Amino acid sequence: MDSTADKVSGKANEIAGKARQGVGEATDDESMKAKGAAQEAKGDAQQAKGEAKEQVKKVVDKA
Repeated sequence: MDSTADKVSGKANEIAGKARQGVGEATDDESMKAKGAAQEAKGDAQQAKGEAKEQVKKVVDKA
């Protein structure tokens, strides 16, 4: 995946994770809340990966 795709996928996972946590909170479902938190963390990591790829590309392009 390129940096933009990583960032978009990460944002989608982050949003879905937050929604899942909200449903878990509303239904008092601890499992759903935990899965949502994990999905949100995965999204954060994907976005960070995309940012890192972008920074590496900038450095390589300058060389």
